[in-house]
Amino acid sequence: MSTYLEEYKKKLVTADQAANVVKSNDIIEYGMFATKPVDFDTALGRRVGQVENVAIRGTGGVPPFPAVVQNDLEQKSFQYFSWYFTMLDRIQSDQGRTCHLPFNYHEATILAYNQELYHIKPKIWCAQVTPMDKHGCFNFGIGNSHNRAMALWADIAIVEVNENLPKCLGGNDEYVHISEIDYIIEGTNTPAYATPKMAAPTPEEKKIAELIVSEIESGSCLQLGIGSMPNLIGEMMAESDIKNLGIQSEMFCDAMVTLYNAGKITNANKSMDVNKSTFSFCLGTKETYDFIDENPRLASCKVYHTNSPDNIAMHEKFISINNIVEIDLLSQVCSETSGIRQISGTGGQLDFVIGAFHSKKGKSFLAFSSTYKDKKTGEVKSRINPMLTPHSVVTVPRSMVQYVVTEYGMANLKARSIWGRAEALINIAHPDFREGLIKSAKQLGIWSRTNRIPF
Repeated sequence: MSTYLEEYKKKLVTADQAANVVKSNDIIEYGMFATKPVDFDTALGRRVGQVENVAIRGTGGVPPFPAVVQNDLEQKSFQYFSWYFTMLDRIQSDQGRTCHLPFNYHEATILAYNQELYHIKPKIWCAQVTPMDKHGCFNFGIGNSHNRAMALWADIAIVEVNENLPKCLGGNDEYVHISEIDYIIEGTNTPAYATPKMAAPTPEEKKIAELIVSEIESGSCLQLGIGSMPNLIGEMMAESDIKNLGIQSEMFCDAMVTLYNAGKITNANKSMDVNKSTFSFCLGTKETYDFIDENPRLASCKVYHTNSPDNIAMHEKFISINNIVEIDLLSQVCSETSGIRQISGTGGQLDFVIGAFHSKKGKSFLAFSSTYKDKKTGEVKSRINPMLTPHSVVTVPRSMVQYVVTEYGMANLKARSIWGRAEALINIAHPDFREGLIKSAKQLGIWSRTNRIPF
């Protein structure tokens, strides 16, 4: 450590001093998810009126609310952008303070190393990191993702040290060296944002989980998405006869701790990163953060490593499980918007849908309850509709959809005709909506009662 102490002291600044480096028209990249800076952001928020037209990009906003947005009510100093929307980002977007940046998640590091894309090159990168180790390295903790790529691409790299971040071993790209950064902020060590415990699953979710778990074999490699459904599936697998599982997932979630504790995860059958659970970021409870801290059974990697469809497909029996918002009778899937309103993002869903299908004996599952209750009207609506809600975004093209699952059943849409897809989807829709869907399918010309071919 003594080798780097003098350099550390020279680069050590206050949050306000670091924020004063920002100039009008700069592009700033914040750390991903719970590695976004807190003290630097607060200090930058105090510069409202001193700078103009500063763009700030984040990924998956978590509390606290960004000070640069909260303080800049008229958007003259700062404009916030997000690569992936969370509830926090939705709130900001509804108020006109945040704009979405669409992309496939595995492309994040590719974008950062593409020198022709100067319009997105950050002037400044700032993220929370763990304290420097004896080798002069700062670990990205629960947000590897594309942090290193952005840190090296930016003209100015700033780290905000937080002693409360768990240290996640590599893997690859899990650190930045003191020689690669310009400024160090010793932060106020705010607790790393932890997710609350998931609500109790609904009967519909339990049925969906049972259907998916019945399709998972021992020796499978798993990707679990965000939300209560993947965690429920993990808990069911922990109580099943399934064993010898592997993990390659963009996110390490609470369910994976449950599976480890049940002795279900060995990673012995993986084709790469053997004996390691590979992930790129973590959002979970404090207990999950304690589990991953310096755990040699896990490997924190850049998102290209975890999400590249080619890397995913290398594993036999790859199982991808994700939630969706809506699907239409043409089998187009929307997982990220409600009409024009952005609610999440493409993220890695398409990456894993493609990769899992290309895996030998692999399966991609898109899961959703057949209905939902409109919060404004209280009306029960179907998630399977004749066409997607107007202005909704297609997250997974119909040609790439494999298994879709509701509480009423499971359908494999691969190699099915337009007629066959419509019929299969209607068969797993809520019974109250099936006749209406048949009528719409006939009007659209995608339904034939005379068809006797089984697809």
